[in-house]
Amino acid sequence: MSERLLTVNAGPHARRHTPMLVALPGLAPGSPASLVTPQGERLPAQVISCAGQPSLAFILPPLPAGATLALRLVAEETPAGPGVELAQAGPESLEVKVGGELFTAYHYGRKWAKPNFYPLRVAGAQVTRSYPIAEGPEGETRDHVHHISLWVAHGDLNGVDVWSEGKGHGTTAHRRFDEITSGPVLGGFASSNDWLSAEGKRVIAERRWVTFWQQPDRGRLLDVSVEFEATEGKVKFGDTKEGGIISVRLATSMDGDHGGIIRNSYGAVTERETWGKRAEWVDYCGPIAGQTYGVTIYDHPTSFRYPTYWHVRDYGLFTANPFGLSHFYSNPDLDGSQVVPAGGKLCFRYRLYFHPGDSVEAEVAERYHDFLNPPQVKLE
Repeated sequence: MSERLLTVNAGPHARRHTPMLVALPGLAPGSPASLVTPQGERLPAQVISCAGQPSLAFILPPLPAGATLALRLVAEETPAGPGVELAQAGPESLEVKVGGELFTAYHYGRKWAKPNFYPLRVAGAQVTRSYPIAEGPEGETRDHVHHISLWVAHGDLNGVDVWSEGKGHGTTAHRRFDEITSGPVLGGFASSNDWLSAEGKRVIAERRWVTFWQQPDRGRLLDVSVEFEATEGKVKFGDTKEGGIISVRLATSMDGDHGGIIRNSYGAVTERETWGKRAEWVDYCGPIAGQTYGVTIYDHPTSFRYPTYWHVRDYGLFTANPFGLSHFYSNPDLDGSQVVPAGGKLCFRYRLYFHPGDSVEAEVAERYHDFLNPPQVKLE
């Protein structure tokens, strides 16, 4: 690999530890790479395959709005230090460490009705509820057994309920990992799943891409893309509020009922102002052991029915649900359902930001532009 010069333009937004992914033809995925700043500092870089083409991943150092940064790409091993590591933690669990610290684990065994991430930790605090996976702290709620930390689900696919876990419910079955990646900048996996009826018949196929980014600060970033394919004939995603293509159940102490704050991209606050409303993102923050922590879900323009509607409750439930329009508008004449024709696909893309501090301290609004309007890169 010959040396290349990358000039990064922050654009109109100040940047702070921004994840970057730049297509670079001619590179071989897995080949050694690092970036050198004008001051001679070495930055970790990682060559991966993205959408079938070689791409360079790195974390952009803090850069003021309007500024540019010239980075020299060299074919040398990235600087030593813990990045993102994925490793088996049992026969049906994948452990994720970021910066040498446990961030989460992905549980995909058939003992669960659907794959899930638990725990989720940021700056030493667990920000999702332990129930029903493990015993939680004193005072933790024990309602809604199907609210399982962080998960993907929907309550009506051709009449099959893959949200609740009542009698006759459906399930999401993990079939295989298509790829598992670790590295100095990012790690993640691609998996194939089947959404099944109570009788075990496949209703729809799903592929899931999950990326964990190394972050030098105390925050954590998790990207999730979900693609459904109607392999068994047409599938109707029904109009129901019982669902969330990305769903979180927060630690009980963070609930709106316990002093937590729900805020969306339009400045609306509280469940009353945000439930059933459309927004590009929602942040839910609250106290844990006297300190404030939060979780943000960012929607992406490539997602179906962007910006999504939100099923977000004071009791700690937090989901992106673009289907439940008749419920959100209290109007049975509205129909938010969507039919995917046989062989058709339906796609969603989200970024989750786990942060210490409230939405202002964590610069939640500003960091959305890293996802929506990333810095531009010129190659020489």
